[in-house]
Amino acid sequence: MQISLSLFGDIPVFHLSGRLDVTTTPSLEERIKPVVENTGQTMIFNCQELTYISSAGLRLFLTAQRQCAASGGSVAFAALSQPVGELFALAGLDGLFTIESSVEGAASRLGGSGKIS
Repeated sequence: MQISLSLFGDIPVFHLSGRLDVTTTPSLEERIKPVVENTGQTMIFNCQELTYISSAGLRLFLTAQRQCAASGGSVAFAALSQPVGELFALAGLDGLFTIESSVEGAASRLGGSGKIS
């Protein structure tokens, strides 16, 4: 899996590509750890190029959401690929997570403005 980070205004955007499974989830967990630990922090996961997600990846997303919400922050998802979108719907997560078709839309829902840098 490839992980890159950019900012949309002051919101961290994690661009995910490939497979998020039991072997790759720990590397994403390490990358988001500093963000989740910031009080009131928001973040976006751009899943446009994410081709697969396992239960370990879903658990990481749920944990990140819970930790961010507990400190006044939030998590949003942008541009879900078809397989990931179908999995979110099957698991009933499409009603739990903030999901938008673009990073800009996700940032807007989180109250951010700006552009990707």
